Amino acid sequence: MMNPKKLALSAIALAFAASSGLTLADTVVKLGFASPLSGAQAHYGKDNENAARLAVEELNAKGVMVGGQKVKFELVVEDDQADPRMGTVVAQKLVDAKVSAIIGHFNSGTSIPASKVYADAGIPQLTVATNPKYSQQGFKSAFRLVGNDAFLGKVLGEYAVKTLKAKNIVVVDDRTAYGQGLAEQFEAAVKANGGKILRHEFTTDKAVDFSAILTSLKGSNPDVLFYGGADAQAAPLVKQMAGLGMTAKIMGGDMLNTDKFVEMAGGKPAEGHFSAVAGAPLDKQPGGAAFEKKYKAKYNQDVVLFGPQFYDAVYLVAEAMKKANSTEPAKYLAALKTISYKGVTGTFEFEANGEPKNAPVTIYEVKGGKWQVVTVK
Repeated sequence: MMNPKKLALSAIALAFAASSGLTLADTVVKLGFASPLSGAQAHYGKDNENAARLAVEELNAKGVMVGGQKVKFELVVEDDQADPRMGTVVAQKLVDAKVSAIIGHFNSGTSIPASKVYADAGIPQLTVATNPKYSQQGFKSAFRLVGNDAFLGKVLGEYAVKTLKAKNIVVVDDRTAYGQGLAEQFEAAVKANGGKILRHEFTTDKAVDFSAILTSLKGSNPDVLFYGGADAQAAPLVKQMAGLGMTAKIMGGDMLNTDKFVEMAGGKPAEGHFSAVAGAPLDKQPGGAAFEKKYKAKYNQDVVLFGPQFYDAVYLVAEAMKKANSTEPAKYLAALKTISYKGVTGTFEFEANGEPKNAPVTIYEVKGGKWQVVTVK
């Protein structure tokens, strides 16, 4: 006969397992998640978290078997505040939590320093960070989910010179790894296509008053102003340009491509400006429309930007684990390197350095208060 005390403990364990959706045989696999969840970029981060959590919930509902063992995924969420210093702090916390993969970070400024922490721990990291330096460090654990700034900047620079026929181009960047990196790539592409950069000015990712910069630039009579940075700065920038009577077209990267940019700019001042986003339009992908529908049904909001890639990243990790018959990073890493997976944002395959093999870029323009697709490169 079982000891009454042991019997009581067994009953408690079973009750806990039942209440948490686990069986005693389930293996819990922790997935680390990092993005800005506070501050001016929180809308990007929450979008990423929502999508990653949706993927985790779906996988757990389906029931995933790895090496003959049922696994239950758990998302371990950290706020990196879009701050490089917090990025490394968060990275160490996730390593200490013994996560099996990293879904994130969002910004290049946090992803690059954090990537060394993950590489030292041998934990695969899947990020949407676009600065080329991320994949140039030689870390075997680093995987990029979208095309990098070298291609994004090339497409934007070429479009400015050859399609918009811009003659007077000025550049402003926020000095972050993302904003400065993209601005430099754009500037190089403009020059490669026979164009000229008249001025290159700098601000910060916290600025809201651009009157001094714009007053200085107005005399150059720019027809294109490239802004390397996020929507929270680009929106007041275009409003203040309109107030000064400047008619230059704004061009920028994916962080401009949000409804928030249009809303904060106040409608009309947002019209006619351009952004380039790494990836093909979501609604043109086989699973894109279905993803958007279920995302909106669950969270009562539209996709902000890279949430779909974070969703795909969770599934990518699960698929690599199944192929390797292991949830251990050291064992499934090889499967991730050779994977070919069709997600809602496209087919994922990686080069030896972790760059994606398929990396289209889409140029958008604000028309009628919405970002509209202009062309896919």
